[in-house]
Amino acid sequence: MKSSMKWGVEFSLLSKYQQGYLRLALPKGRLLAVTANLLAKIGLGFKGYNARARLYRLRSTRFSYLSAKMFQEKDIPVQVAVGNYDLGICGLDWVEELQVGYPATTLVKVMDLGYGRGNLYVAASGQGGISNIDEVLTGRNSWRIVSEYPNLAESFALKQRLRSFRIFPVWGAAEVYPPENADLAVLWARGEERLASYGLTPLKALLATSAFLIANERSLEAKDLNEILACFSPEVIGESKSLLETEAEVIGSSEAALSRQQRADSVWLALPDGHQQPPTVEFLSRVRINVEGYSEEGRNRRPSTDFDWLSVKVVRPQDMPLQVANGNFDLAISGKDWLLDHLYRFPSSPVAELADLGFGRVKIVAVVSKQLPVTNIGELRQLAKVGRLSPLRVASEYINIADKYLRDNRVSPYKLIPTWGASEAFLPEDADLLIENSQTGRTLARHNLRVIDTLFESRACLIGNINNIDSPTKGGKVASLIEILRQAAEGG
Repeated sequence: MKSSMKWGVEFSLLSKYQQGYLRLALPKGRLLAVTANLLAKIGLGFKGYNARARLYRLRSTRFSYLSAKMFQEKDIPVQVAVGNYDLGICGLDWVEELQVGYPATTLVKVMDLGYGRGNLYVAASGQGGISNIDEVLTGRNSWRIVSEYPNLAESFALKQRLRSFRIFPVWGAAEVYPPENADLAVLWARGEERLASYGLTPLKALLATSAFLIANERSLEAKDLNEILACFSPEVIGESKSLLETEAEVIGSSEAALSRQQRADSVWLALPDGHQQPPTVEFLSRVRINVEGYSEEGRNRRPSTDFDWLSVKVVRPQDMPLQVANGNFDLAISGKDWLLDHLYRFPSSPVAELADLGFGRVKIVAVVSKQLPVTNIGELRQLAKVGRLSPLRVASEYINIADKYLRDNRVSPYKLIPTWGASEAFLPEDADLLIENSQTGRTLARHNLRVIDTLFESRACLIGNINNIDSPTKGGKVASLIEILRQAAEGG
């Protein structure tokens, strides 16, 4: 009882402490380096905000009442809109993606910061036979559109009055899906030359984008932001722009031309990018399957193999189960975590695990801040039940795994907060519980977090569509590849 009372007092003090503060959401990824340079030039003084940052919480050395936190860029408009942050910096593309889906959002575009410029394009494969937007408007009856920006993609299709269309939301790498798996892609690029390196033809520029300073409407009305906003005055920004590092996008090896003419009986294999790529490269080298262009340094999303019947694409592991279910790939090397997240959402999905490959081991864990006096899910359930945490705020990339876990453990009420990475940054201010993957636990410890439960262990696995494994045109090749990978995993 004493520990609960102590926590209640600490939480109350923390809330009052935070109310006097202004909070700024800062981007990871494409805008990080230039944003860090800008903030240094205008004197906000966020020491440690750089690409090597290990801690996501930052404090201004100039303004004692200003704190910041780093997020994946897509999360920033949402966090500002719901009022968790007073100000944020992100690309206009993500602002518009949110506002198209939720027009009544309390998000205000304060200022164009003038860097991170690019365009949101509608593009088609150079080999797809579509060369301009008029062919889309007067062409076929049905269109498959892939995008990280499903709201903007749908808005485009409706405005163009396409007769019939389907939107395929993906976590990333939309450029690799046309022409086999989609007719059109809606994606961001710095310029048309980047699209050409993907083998894509730009059909229409939907939106010119750049980095924006955004604010929560209620914060603008209720809080004194003048001192901070003055740092972003047009005069100061204008003086600082010339001092910013030149933005340059590294263009990898050209993917404009496919390595070979695709055969009707080609077996399509999806390989992962990101953290799963290095161990997958090592595994394939043990199997002696040579995938040219698939390496830790490589950016080619269409690598080639020694098998003329095997076609490979490199995509996000999060997208693999749904893409296999849709028949866009015959096989994929994904993680058991993403397979289960898919199956919990679509219990009748034809996707199944065909082989446990044994590498890429991580634990899916339930995590809380060490400030919260709980050591297991039962104690957390009790806090939610008595109203201490009501509703329980649960952040996760694994939104369906999190939902099932909470229901199985009879936790109520709760609110799910989808995230797009860097999820540990949400605790404790913006979420109470995190469902996350952890390999060593060091990252969680560095962020002052505690594991209160382990849901399961995830490993890399080979997945496939059970309805297509016995295909009369390529079933033999699929079975052969499954056996090669399965034996290699068992021989480990």
